Amino acid sequence: MLPLQDQRVQDQRVGPSPAVSPVLIAVVALLALLVIAVPAWLVANSPRVVVHKRPPVMISRRVVPQAELPPVEPVQLQAVDPDDARAINAAVPFSTLPNPAARPFRLPGAADSRARAIDCLAAGVYYEAGDDTVGQRAVAQVIINRLRHPAFPKTVCGVVFQGSERRTGCQFTFTCDGAILRYTPTAAAWKRAREVAELALNGSVYKAVGHATHYHTDWVVPYWSASLEKISEVHTHLFFRWAGWWGTPPAFNRGYAGTEPNVPQMARLSAAHTGDAGDLLAPELTLDGAPVDPAAIPDEAVPAPLGTTGVDNNSFAVTLDKAMNPEAFAALAIRTCGERPFCKFMAWTDAKQTPKQLPPSPAQSAAMSFSYLRDQNMGFAKALWNCQQFKRPSPVQCMRAQPPAAPAAAPTPTPAVEAKAIGPAPLAGIRKKGGGNDPVAPAAPVADRPQPSPTPR
Repeated sequence: MLPLQDQRVQDQRVGPSPAVSPVLIAVVALLALLVIAVPAWLVANSPRVVVHKRPPVMISRRVVPQAELPPVEPVQLQAVDPDDARAINAAVPFSTLPNPAARPFRLPGAADSRARAIDCLAAGVYYEAGDDTVGQRAVAQVIINRLRHPAFPKTVCGVVFQGSERRTGCQFTFTCDGAILRYTPTAAAWKRAREVAELALNGSVYKAVGHATHYHTDWVVPYWSASLEKISEVHTHLFFRWAGWWGTPPAFNRGYAGTEPNVPQMARLSAAHTGDAGDLLAPELTLDGAPVDPAAIPDEAVPAPLGTTGVDNNSFAVTLDKAMNPEAFAALAIRTCGERPFCKFMAWTDAKQTPKQLPPSPAQSAAMSFSYLRDQNMGFAKALWNCQQFKRPSPVQCMRAQPPAAPAAAPTPTPAVEAKAIGPAPLAGIRKKGGGNDPVAPAAPVADRPQPSPTPR
């Protein structure tokens, strides 16, 4: 046991602690409350900082007068996210004006041209609307509406592939973003798309889109969107027409050109564009089995135009490397023509036959190895090979054989006629008072006039 004195010391050490003041507890609690409450109040009552996104730039609404053809704007999209795009598109009201249905369209022309039109339209509806019959019918009606409108080409393929030769400016994005080369529809999906195309080209009308010439999905905002009248909606697609007279039925008054061009991009899908019947994937722009992208051809491989002095910057007379694969001729021509709306590309494998100026002589024309002609205003683009030099899968890809030039005939000598001073020749057919007619003077020889050489089409 501890001594008594030590016990008292121990008791003092372990004795009860002095009481904490209630005032001190209240002060500490108040400080803790202020530490939490003051920042919360500042956050709740401070000015809110809102980050405003740059609003989309729209083309202002302008009603183009009837005397002025409305411009066809390229597909350029605003930089907005899909949710904002949907909100912007929903804020655009639908037109309250009548939305009459278009007239039926029945495609004329030869069987091969019809087949090319059907396949171009099938590609348009498939790549624009997917494997959706309703969406495909709506897109097909827009393409036919464009065909009839003065602002667009006058062939089905010309409408679908308008602007596709340029990196920007195409009217249907799949024709210039490489989608048609990256993936291919299944045989069943392609069959369904062709059925939709055939119906549309045989008089079927999709009434809901009326005379729409433009459309886009609701998750994008094109620059031209606010400048047109929104008239209908099909699934996620919004359909538009021009405001004023150009959006009314009388404006759709143009006829069909009659012959569809051969489109190189369609070679992967269409036997009509390659001539290889039954082969869905038959390539045309291929090199060693791989597709040839015209944009991949380097600048140094692109020839200069024939008119370097500015006389004719749309014509090219080119000597091809004999080792070049003929399958790549079309890609080189498209790359060379660039964004020209009109372009003539003529090529020879024999440098001695390549002309220095146009038009080529008959012998040079007969020796031509390849030609490519583009006329965007006519919706025309066609590539042709000299099939005596290069075998092609179809005769529609062959140049017309040129007949050999006939030797010039020797001039026939004209007998000399003794000139007599007989005065002015009497007028023929004038009856005199005496009842007789003046003798008819022999007609003076008319010099042969040079005939203009037709431009190849």
